[in-house]
Amino acid sequence: MQQVALGKTPLRIVPLVFGGNVFGWSVDEQQSFKLLDAFVDAGLNMIDTADCYSIWADGHQGGESETILGKWFKQSGKRNKVILATKVGMKMADGSQGLSAAHITKSVENSLKRLQTDVIDLYQAHIDDPNTSFEETFSAFDKLIKAGKVRFIGASNYSADRLEAAITAIQKLNLAVFQTLQPEYNLYDRQGYETKLQATVKKLGLGVITYYSLASGFLSGKYKTTADLQKSAARSPKVKEYLNDRGLKILATLNQVASDYNATPAQVALAWLRANPTVTAPIVSSTTVEQLTQLIKGLTLTLTQDTLAALNQASSY
Repeated sequence: MQQVALGKTPLRIVPLVFGGNVFGWSVDEQQSFKLLDAFVDAGLNMIDTADCYSIWADGHQGGESETILGKWFKQSGKRNKVILATKVGMKMADGSQGLSAAHITKSVENSLKRLQTDVIDLYQAHIDDPNTSFEETFSAFDKLIKAGKVRFIGASNYSADRLEAAITAIQKLNLAVFQTLQPEYNLYDRQGYETKLQATVKKLGLGVITYYSLASGFLSGKYKTTADLQKSAARSPKVKEYLNDRGLKILATLNQVASDYNATPAQVALAWLRANPTVTAPIVSSTTVEQLTQLIKGLTLTLTQDTLAALNQASSY
């Protein structure tokens, strides 16, 4: 399967990343294993999770996703087939959070233990921490890289200004810097990325893996009315935001393009993302092997410039 470079790193990934937020939340351990096997056996190779997944679910403490991944690595023996990404910084059940050296050092050990691995390929700052100096944060990350516990570091949920400030400051200190960015970006949520972040990541040469790539499932086309929200109680609060005139216009165009290409709306929405030269790969989640198989099939879909223009017009902001 075709692979692409992840920013300036030597890592090469198939341009579709499995989002591990569903493991232990929307899907149980057994189903998670089936999904992971199907993903890797199809030739895909990058999985993204976070230490806090899935703290939002009743009774969860955080770490549930990493724990399931670790069990799968041990049972399947497929750790060497995976580019593993996880994150640090969001609030955990014990109240700890941020990017202080102490929190990073403690958190990475917990993640490594849960993941049952010796090294994390991409360790990401899950959210900016303006209360901790860049020097403290990046010194901690740099030590992890030198110790062989982390290969590369990345950012998520950073503004363009803070992202550039962080990298500029740390380059002067000769410490390891961010190689990737994980922003929210999809056919509906365009403005936040395109206004400033897009130019910044291009300037800095960062790899970009997008989250909410299908707008919490809205761009799959299965949510057209408020009644459809009953299909997924977990997703409905977020999806409800998209059920407006602009959202329905996007869906109508997606459906038309999908029909023209003999594809699904989700495949078209992901192809639109991959057509952006600053995007390395979209992150997607799935709860069934059938859904996942359809998403993977979409990797062969290439949209014409006229089609991209139609989608851009329908989703203009």
